Amino acid sequence: MQQLIYFFQKFKYFLFFLLLQFIAIALTFNNLNFHKSKYVNSANAVTGGFYSKISNFSEYLNLKTENEILAEENTRLKNLLEQKEAISFSIDSTVIDSLKYQQKYTYTNAKIIKNDYRKAFNFLTINKGINHGISKEMAVINSKGIIGITDNTSNNYTRVQSILNKNSKINARLKNGNYFGSLEWDGKNYNIVQLKDIPRQANLKIGDTIETDGKSTIFPEGVLIGTVLEVNQGKTVDNKINVKLFNDMSNLGAVYVIKNLHKKEIKSLEIIEDE
Repeated sequence: MQQLIYFFQKFKYFLFFLLLQFIAIALTFNNLNFHKSKYVNSANAVTGGFYSKISNFSEYLNLKTENEILAEENTRLKNLLEQKEAISFSIDSTVIDSLKYQQKYTYTNAKIIKNDYRKAFNFLTINKGINHGISKEMAVINSKGIIGITDNTSNNYTRVQSILNKNSKINARLKNGNYFGSLEWDGKNYNIVQLKDIPRQANLKIGDTIETDGKSTIFPEGVLIGTVLEVNQGKTVDNKINVKLFNDMSNLGAVYVIKNLHKKEIKSLEIIEDE
């Protein structure tokens, strides 16, 4: 206490000066609109910047939740779009007898939890399985294009055969034409796959888009794959074309698993035809 009293006695004039200075500043800001507005604007700028930093940090912490919400919403919208395109109307005179949904595909969102891309036979693992309606031989894509085909399932997880697998063969076509072939991988560059057996008369140019042709029961028609990177000028029998993938296969996250609702019917018909 004695030291506190000594401090005030020693610096009483300086402290009195600070008090008067504070009163003068307060009177200035309270009575002069220009100074008051400048003070308010400066204070708002400081506090606004501070709260903005806090908000950005909070949003960063919530990115995982937000991404999951967006994935769920995208899945719902994809399914609604598929239903909308598949509605058929049966009309008798001016009366609508029925509305029949002939939806062909359903979408389930999932997340890749393991991704191999440097081996000769690569597989991925996603966090959805039998309990979520996933089974073997279902297409796996993301917003940029194809990723692979489901290979093996458990209750809550699924192994996916990547397109970067030397056993992978997917029907693909030139987007701006009807020429199609088999999409394979030579095991070299994880960003480049090969499209084989394209007819030699096909007019190919570097930069042309390659997509799925819809001729299988796995991938819908028109799913993006990549662009023509290099054309075999020799016009060999297999007419191999290098295709640069739209996806960076080393950096994958959210995906969609596509189920063909007509697959069983088509397969049954094909078995009868083969017999």
